[in-house]
Amino acid sequence: MVDEVDSIVIAAAQAARAAAGSIAAASPQTVDATLRAVADRLGAEAGAVLAANQADLTAAAQAGMPAAMQDRLRLDPARLGAMAEQLRVLAAAPHPSRRRFVRELPGGLRVEERLRPVGVIGVNFEARPNVVVDVASQLLKSGNAGVLRTGSAALASAAALLDSVIAPALAGTGLHPDAIQLVRAAGHESARALVRQPRLIPLVIIRGSGETTRLLAGEAAAHGVRTLAHADGGGVLYLDRAADPDLVHRIITDSLDRLGVCNRLNLLLIQQEARDALLPPTLTLLDKLGIAAALPPHAHERGHEWAMDTGHEATVTIDFVAGPAEAARVADQETSGLAASILTEDPAAAAEFLDAYTGTGAFWNAPTRLLDGFKLLGLPETGINVDRVPGPRGPVTFGDLVLRQFVTTPAPPAG
Repeated sequence: MVDEVDSIVIAAAQAARAAAGSIAAASPQTVDATLRAVADRLGAEAGAVLAANQADLTAAAQAGMPAAMQDRLRLDPARLGAMAEQLRVLAAAPHPSRRRFVRELPGGLRVEERLRPVGVIGVNFEARPNVVVDVASQLLKSGNAGVLRTGSAALASAAALLDSVIAPALAGTGLHPDAIQLVRAAGHESARALVRQPRLIPLVIIRGSGETTRLLAGEAAAHGVRTLAHADGGGVLYLDRAADPDLVHRIITDSLDRLGVCNRLNLLLIQQEARDALLPPTLTLLDKLGIAAALPPHAHERGHEWAMDTGHEATVTIDFVAGPAEAARVADQETSGLAASILTEDPAAAAEFLDAYTGTGAFWNAPTRLLDGFKLLGLPETGINVDRVPGPRGPVTFGDLVLRQFVTTPAPPAG
């Protein structure tokens, strides 16, 4: 028996599916014009969007939402402006070729590779209203329709962005306004319903971290729905004995500018030989930043993700390792494998670390916060995939949201 929440998700998926052909058939020029229209409407409709967001923020504060989570929920004129700028950058990005000659076959045949839209893609994400626009723009640029489901705390903001900004922009450029749908049902059951519709929503991008993401990915697999997801995050920073103290100060500070994101500094490893030189100023800096240092012996795993530990987000785990190889091993085997960075002025140490670490993003003298589609690739992302299997890995952008098809045809007559 289909319950009420399933019915809401199915209705949204059916509407998106009916509109998907409009997006798949749209010319690159029309798609890019739509993205620019969304950017323009973010400014024109800022009052309605910010009013809805304020209602979400008030309810979140009354419910006791931690400050780091409220920061992710918050919109303001500057953030709307940044969202609009990202849309314009995306609109200017070239569309990849959808057809590529592969080879000639015996018997007068030729093989061509074609890239086709998935159709309808589901996206489940935390209570971050800016993601509504980020994800919708990626889906449109890739030729797909979508069904979006956000955390209940952001539902009013998400609805305002869809109803006042995205849908009118689609209609204004001649595309079907139903192509991007929002699941307008609160509660985790709506997320579970999203991953149980293989015929309507064959692929779901699951953003966020923690046990909820793992359970959703498992639920999707049980129903034959493919997912792009990462259940755990947390950046690793290794301070080598040859690290520049000024750089250490700057990178740690930059790595903790936002505490509720997956690529923030989570585990800080210090070379044992440099403990006396590097630990005291590091502790002083963390204290100045309002960050608690979890020193050994630990009552938790070294890779414990503080961003998802409500009430303890302002924490960094610190431990000590013999050198770059051990730091890379810890980052590989005891954390999510999202991102790790080495701070050192010794190229040999950097090479040892970068060659040994096999996680999704590896950095030298740079913060793991760079593992982000816009910061790394100059494009908004739909999410980050950390799977150790073939396929999109790292920031997933519009170019990844396609299906590969091989087409074999008779070769054209010579001459």
